[in-house]
Amino acid sequence: MRRYFPLHLLLGLLFASFVHAELPRDYRVILLTENFPPFNMAVNNKNFARNENIQGLSADIVREMFKRAGIDYSLTLRFPWARIYKQTLETPNHGLFSTSLSEARRPLFKWVGPIAQYESVLVGLDASAPRLDNLEQAKAYRIGAYQSAAVSQHLERLGFAPQNALRDQENLRKLQRGQIDLWATSDPVWRVYAKEQGVSGLSTVLSFETSQLYLALNKDTPDEVIERLQTALEQMRSEGYGSCAKNPELC
Repeated sequence: MRRYFPLHLLLGLLFASFVHAELPRDYRVILLTENFPPFNMAVNNKNFARNENIQGLSADIVREMFKRAGIDYSLTLRFPWARIYKQTLETPNHGLFSTSLSEARRPLFKWVGPIAQYESVLVGLDASAPRLDNLEQAKAYRIGAYQSAAVSQHLERLGFAPQNALRDQENLRKLQRGQIDLWATSDPVWRVYAKEQGVSGLSTVLSFETSQLYLALNKDTPDEVIERLQTALEQMRSEGYGSCAKNPELC
């Protein structure tokens, strides 16, 4: 007697095979990052580095994530941020970290995370920093920010016109010279830059947003890659990998 396999079960098996399809053997993700201490930075503080010459809290998490997911990758640190952001946006099989997930950015990439978080802040000189109760009051002051960074983009969406620099460290020097009144940046990033340059006498004037950091991947990245990476990250998180207790800089 001829037996028929139920159509809905056959379709279900076909769908499952498609969802969990193996990636090509030569598949590789090209990961890009920038100097954004303590999350990702070059060992020698240069603006170009590859693979083992890149360190940082996020870099360690991303490496472990790809290892557990069984996905090959290469890792390159370049400058400036606007360049690698555009490259990831336009080029298949590219990924970018550490990247904040704003509503404006959400539809532009596929996302894995969060892998860390930071505070968006306004920093001033202790001797002359204005007293602010809210972000609206900051519109009366000259603000320096990092071009194409999430902090700068957030201020621009709110109607600010920050003086954008190609390097975030430039804003530290501008603040010291009196060329800007406030530095819109990230905490703990600004503390690392100040320590590296031996600058003291700075303080946070206002903290105005908490942002989580992600790995952003080009929209053509297979869903299988996203699922495997996110599963690996969730496993790491359940083990306390990168937790606040072990890495307070993340929190």
